[in-house]
Amino acid sequence: MGFLQDAVIFMAAALIVVPLGKRLGLSPVLGYLGAGVLIGPSVIGLVADAEAVLHFAEIGVVLLMFLIGLELQPRRLWVMRREVFGLGSAQVIVTSLVLLPVGLIGGYNLTESLLISFAWALSSTAFVLQLLGESRKLQTPHGRASFGVLLFQDTAVIPALALISLFAVSADMPSPDMLRTGIVVVGLAAAGFILRPLLRYFARTGIDELFAAAGLMLVLGAALAMS
Repeated sequence: MGFLQDAVIFMAAALIVVPLGKRLGLSPVLGYLGAGVLIGPSVIGLVADAEAVLHFAEIGVVLLMFLIGLELQPRRLWVMRREVFGLGSAQVIVTSLVLLPVGLIGGYNLTESLLISFAWALSSTAFVLQLLGESRKLQTPHGRASFGVLLFQDTAVIPALALISLFAVSADMPSPDMLRTGIVVVGLAAAGFILRPLLRYFARTGIDELFAAAGLMLVLGAALAMS
């Protein structure tokens, strides 16, 4: 009941605040943020525990990334290789190095400062793509460059998470658990290729709901395995 009640509150707040923000000339992203502030524990308090609904938001972000992957053609990725691997890597590396001294000055060691500066170098794909789509700038030169940088950031997060795990658990996690974690990561990477024929089969059925259910199962299954 609590989950359904929170879901209704989220949708009702979005339906009220986002159109109002649009009439005021604000982006829907700002409308969603404003709706969250309004119903959160600091104002009205309709949703008192923000941590309790964190996974609700995480599923939305994962589905967005999955949708981007479905729409991204390998041919287009190759055409954008300079934006993705050139501009994207330059943005992450330069920004991380520029922000590295902030962590060191704050009293963190080199490894911790590197991780913190890397996190600061990342952007929100959900926010940026939403803003570019609203302003119809995705196909402009700076829109394609931004999209390329976002793609590289999303790809760079995967090895970064693996490195964070190695740094964090090397002293605390027993070696069998570390081996199991490595097997799960490799297995998920291999599953992306193995499941292609299965997805093609679902697509050939012509039943949109079946393909959507298969995609949702893969997303939630991957999240369950990684947890």
